[in-house]
Amino acid sequence: MANTSMIYEYIVIAAYFMLLLAIGFTFKNMASKSTSDYFRGGGRMLWWMVGSTAFMMQFSAWTFTGAAGKAFTDGFAVCLVFIANTFSYFCGWLYFAKRFRQMRVDTPTEAIRGRFGPQNERFFSWALIIFTLMNAGIWLNALGVFATAVFDTDISLTIIVTGLTVVFVSVLSGAWGVVASDFMQTLVVAVISIACAIVALVKVGGPMALVTEFPSDFIVGPNMNYPLLLIGTFVFFLAKQLVTIMNLHDSFRFLTAKDSINARKAAFLAMCLMGFGSFIWFIPPWASAILYPDAGSAFSQLGSKAADAIYLVFTRNTMPAGTVGLMLAGLFAASMSSMDSALNKNTGIMIRSLYQPFLAKRGRATNDRKLVKISMGLSLASGIIVIAMALFFKSLKELSLFDLMMSLSAMIQVPLLIPLILGIFIKKTPQWAPWATVILGLFMSWLMKYHITPDVFAQWIGIDGFTKREAADMSLILTLGSHVFITATFFCATSLFYKKEKDQNKEETHRFFINLEKPVIADNLQNQYDKDQRTKLGAMVICMGIGIMLMAFIPNPLWGRAIFIACSLVITSIGLLLRRNTKQLS
Repeated sequence: MANTSMIYEYIVIAAYFMLLLAIGFTFKNMASKSTSDYFRGGGRMLWWMVGSTAFMMQFSAWTFTGAAGKAFTDGFAVCLVFIANTFSYFCGWLYFAKRFRQMRVDTPTEAIRGRFGPQNERFFSWALIIFTLMNAGIWLNALGVFATAVFDTDISLTIIVTGLTVVFVSVLSGAWGVVASDFMQTLVVAVISIACAIVALVKVGGPMALVTEFPSDFIVGPNMNYPLLLIGTFVFFLAKQLVTIMNLHDSFRFLTAKDSINARKAAFLAMCLMGFGSFIWFIPPWASAILYPDAGSAFSQLGSKAADAIYLVFTRNTMPAGTVGLMLAGLFAASMSSMDSALNKNTGIMIRSLYQPFLAKRGRATNDRKLVKISMGLSLASGIIVIAMALFFKSLKELSLFDLMMSLSAMIQVPLLIPLILGIFIKKTPQWAPWATVILGLFMSWLMKYHITPDVFAQWIGIDGFTKREAADMSLILTLGSHVFITATFFCATSLFYKKEKDQNKEETHRFFINLEKPVIADNLQNQYDKDQRTKLGAMVICMGIGIMLMAFIPNPLWGRAIFIACSLVITSIGLLLRRNTKQLS
């Protein structure tokens, strides 16, 4: 029976991948017209597409692996990260999103050049390319952990095969395919997450039982003698996630929007999805801590990362046959979308900020069509590097995926991005301010990692020490605190050394800030693009809805079949609504 069940999971995954490949081919022509189309869809995408990709960029397979493992062991605390994400998108709706679109650039480093000059453009191009490849490696590693647990295969082989699949989709369809697949994945993730959450609540006896019967204190979690650490962690998470989501580098989320209004709507959609998902995603892991307290040892081959497969334990033991395949297909797609976006963004940076300036210095040029082909080659090379990164992170068995992601983000990502958010507000800074701030920030990360450790801090305040969990939280607080109070303050203080007569970039900076406040209005050609988006995606969504409806024929209890029918009706209705809106535009 188990083998028969796995056959259904394989069929579901295969069908879903065929749909994703179809998306790539469907949007291929829209991405091949120019580098602007390839990198950001020509800035012609509708808000529901842009909002979906903004949401999915903060999602990835890590949410259902590393973060779910953290929820299983520590309870509510993991939600702090995602609540901070919600706050960041609220700030995007309130202030950032429309201004990012109004920068009128194709790549984020072009915006950095406008604000800080060409030297900083090159510095951040290389730094951000390297970091993005590392981050994508973590996402792919997270996917490898989950897929290996499902198929009982070698994790290295899983990483290589899935990584090559990601590269294929990224190379084929550029930004259009990436964003379109993100929208599809958002629908799947939403309906399946809600279905799993409802079943989990029913199995555990309702929301109150979920809280009261959790093995440890649901809010504080185990091994936490100083609950105030959670408050400190949350406060710094708010600052950290704002810095890492709403900055010039990550502005690419909103560069694809067709105008300023759609950029704001996209941020609002991402905020709503993230706020809702912050709790829905983790109900199954919380319920599993009650229903399957030994689930963390179910996949002992994963070592200390065994808890990261908790969603698999839940779906196998609780959900109807076929759900594992659908969820895994969604996780593949989620990581593919995160990696696709990373590869697409990096390719744009390499072409616009490194390759074209290199040609210009030598008095050479190349046509846009040829640059699209070069971009495809660079996406392929970047994908191979990401696979290598994932294989390296796989060897770090002593770190959970949650700790790995948080450590990399706090130590490297935050120092890189502090100048790229503060520079939006502080207009007068010398040319050396951004890169000097990054160097100081990396030094502070090193200092907090190896010298001002949680143990040293415990001695300073006169306590015996921290538990392993408390030490991890305290390490994050110390690192993030040093960046908020020292690194960020340093950047602000550099304005004291600004001298207008020595600023060689002052005219371009002046134009940058003028554009920042000038609304973008879609042109007369936009109507056809709107129709194409609704028509193509409407058809794809309907096909996906029909596919999920067919899953009702898998041998399952009546309630299991009803789940697939309900999910299918929701998704198919959205597809029909898109098609209906297309006819109204005609």
